[in-house]
Amino acid sequence: MSEINFDWLNHLPKIELHLHLEGSLEPNLMFELAKRNNVTIPFKTVEQVRNAYRFSNLQDFLDIYYQGTNVLLVEQDFYDLTWSYLLKCQQQHVMHVEPFFDPQTHTNRGVDFATVITGISRALYDGENKLGISSQLIMCFLRHLSEEDAFTTLDQAWPYLHKLKAVGLDSSERGHPPEKFSRVFAKARELGLLTVAHAGEEGPAAYISTALNDLQVSRIDHGVNAINDQFLMAKLVKTQVPLTVCPLSNVKLQVFSDMSEHTILQMLERGVCVTVNSDDPAYFGGYMTENFVALAESLAMTKEQAKQLVLNSINGCFASDDRKQAMLEVLRNY
Repeated sequence: MSEINFDWLNHLPKIELHLHLEGSLEPNLMFELAKRNNVTIPFKTVEQVRNAYRFSNLQDFLDIYYQGTNVLLVEQDFYDLTWSYLLKCQQQHVMHVEPFFDPQTHTNRGVDFATVITGISRALYDGENKLGISSQLIMCFLRHLSEEDAFTTLDQAWPYLHKLKAVGLDSSERGHPPEKFSRVFAKARELGLLTVAHAGEEGPAAYISTALNDLQVSRIDHGVNAINDQFLMAKLVKTQVPLTVCPLSNVKLQVFSDMSEHTILQMLERGVCVTVNSDDPAYFGGYMTENFVALAESLAMTKEQAKQLVLNSINGCFASDDRKQAMLEVLRNY
């Protein structure tokens, strides 16, 4: 059992680098938006939704994840989704966030790209000005769709590049290696965007190497399978490329059968720049505090390890140098 209690972990200043906004759609908000937009959903109660959130692999999760997004139709919906997440961040002392959004999930349903990004950006702006939570926005491509589709999305994003910091790659990993998107990532870099990619969650460690070498990513999202490749581990230690690890998500999707088997602290002690994140918290049982608590309860995480995990997040985030220094000062004083 760890020396740390819930209150200490909740007040620990944190940074989140791996969060899918669509994955923060809580059942209560899903029902509220369904009613507001007159959208039929296959659930009658919040409890039914929570029961449906019991899945054991990535694809089962994605099926219900995409179903839930059907209630998101107008700009205010995307604002409310993002604002609800930011309020949770405020409660859990999250100082800075770099959320993902999946425009193809919405444009393929007939929702304009502008509707999506304007609602999200407005909430992030209010989050900084009203809650003191800084942010950088990352647009993800769905890897189960074609690279041509991703190029279309990048074209749609052209008028809004000033609202984006990076592009990412998410959705089903198996059968969709990073190099499938080499050209669109190269184009995004030409446009001045940074790159990140999901790799090494369900996919092999080789996908991590490809994302680093081919997509030239600044961060690897998940990346837990890196531990199976000692050459890659040595490279990660040397380069300090951050891995945005999501402990509760990994257990929920059976990447690890139990939290006690998670390797994040082993990787931390070996010098890898691992970070803690919540991924899709509405579906995976917790936001940032709950993920830290899980590590404390199952892996006897120390206060020093918890603070190092936050330090890694600060060092690996896309905030300005001044903002990073301010966050480092807050962490030092905790």
